[in-house]
Amino acid sequence: MHYCLTADYAPQAVSALRSNPNTNRRDAAQQVCDAAGAKLVAWFGRTANGPGAMVIFETNDSAVAPAMVSVAVSSGILQNVRLERLLTQDEIINIRENAQKIAGVYKGPGQ
Repeated sequence: MHYCLTADYAPQAVSALRSNPNTNRRDAAQQVCDAAGAKLVAWFGRTANGPGAMVIFETNDSAVAPAMVSVAVSSGILQNVRLERLLTQDEIINIRENAQKIAGVYKGPGQ
C-alpha cells in the first residue's frame, strides 16, 4: 500500500531550517521509514502554505502509516498534516467493479 503524507513545517521548524539550511529532511524521512519497516518512495519539498514536505512511502501494514504520522506530528515540527492512501490502477478498477455489483442494492433516504 502506498501513502502520501503532506505537511507544513511549524514556525519553529522553519526557523531551525533557516539556521541550518543544509539540513536534509529526506534523510530524516528515510530513517523513520526504515525504523517502521516501510519503503520511502519519494520525498519532495512543498511551497503551499509556506515551507513543507510531501512524503510518499509504501508499507504492507495499514497500522504503520498512522503510527509514522503520529511520531512526526508529536515532534511539533509539522502542522496541517494530511495522510492519504494512494490507489493503484488495478485497485481503482476493483473498486469500480465492486461498486457496479452493489449499486442496485443501495437506496437513498426516502426511497
